[in-house]
Parts: sequence; structure tokens; C-alpha cells
Amino acid sequence: MRQFRKLFCLALSLTMTIVVFTAGVGAASSHGKDVSAHKSCQYCGMDREKFAHSRMLIEFEDGTTVATCSLHCVAVDLANNIDKAPKSIMVADYSTKQLIDAEKAYWVIGGSKQGVMTRNAKWAFAAKDAAEAFIKENGGRPASFDEAIKSAYEDMYSDTKMIRDKRKQMKMKREGHAKGSDMK
Repeated sequence: MRQFRKLFCLALSLTMTIVVFTAGVGAASSHGKDVSAHKSCQYCGMDREKFAHSRMLIEFEDGTTVATCSLHCVAVDLANNIDKAPKSIMVADYSTKQLIDAEKAYWVIGGSKQGVMTRNAKWAFAAKDAAEAFIKENGGRPASFDEAIKSAYEDMYSDTKMIRDKRKQMKMKREGHAKGSDMK
């Protein structure tokens, strides 16, 4: 009887370990399926895995999809494809990196955390208490999806100018570094 109990406990432990491991792998891969299908942002080329906390995915009614690194690039796409109707717009929860419905998310605009493709950060959260905790720690203000996308459009000029200036500086730095290495 004692040996049966030991064997039973071992089998139960093994089964629980497999269940927990399988659930963990499933959760990890579910947040990465869109990243493995769309590794970089269609507009700026940024690594969507690196920016998994801000990435977005649009599915249009015609079945096409667009994967971006941020709300800034979603705004670019929606403006460029004004005649295409979005079926769904998903955004990563800032904390968990899981994709959630952008229209149901609790958004935070601004704060001390550097935004992705913007000076005026826009972050999404699945839970209101997570958004409130973020605001308490980092500043910013609560917003709806409509307010967040409106802010992205309003920030478009200054954000595009900032991005161009950063890219110009990076190019000059690379060229300067390359010229400096030619002199050796």
C-alpha cells in the first residue's frame, strides 16, 4: 500500500508538472504567434519582439493584416488605407505583452516612460487597476482608444520630425565612424 501511494504521488506530480509546463508554453507562444508571423513593423522596420509591449495587429474585413510596433505606425496605416475597414485592432498589454482588443483596453497617454515612435507615449492595459498603477508610478493620464489614436494623429508631425532627426543622426554617426576607420 505504501509503495502504491508513493507511485501515485509521483504520477500525480509528473502529471501536474506536464500540465503546468504545457500551459506556460501555450501562454508564451500565444503572445508570440503574431510576432513570429510578422517579425518587424511594416512601416518603420522595428523588431516587434523587442517592442512586444507596444506592438499592434490590425485585421481588415478583406482578410489582410498589418502588424506594427506601435500606435504611431497603426495611425500611419489607417490613414494610408482609409478605404479599408478594420475588423479588429489588437494591442499588446503593456505589462503582459498579450494581445488585447485595442478598443476595450485602458489606455495611458503621456508619463515619464519613453514612448515607441513618439515623444508622447501611449500604452494599453487589459486591466484598469494596472493602468492606474502605471499612472501612479510613471505619470500620464487615462484615456480611451479614441483619445489615444486621436493623440497619435495630433502628434504625427512632431513624431515624424523626431524620427527623421534621429535617423539622420544615426546615419551621420555611422558614416563618421566609417570615415574615421578609413583614416587608420
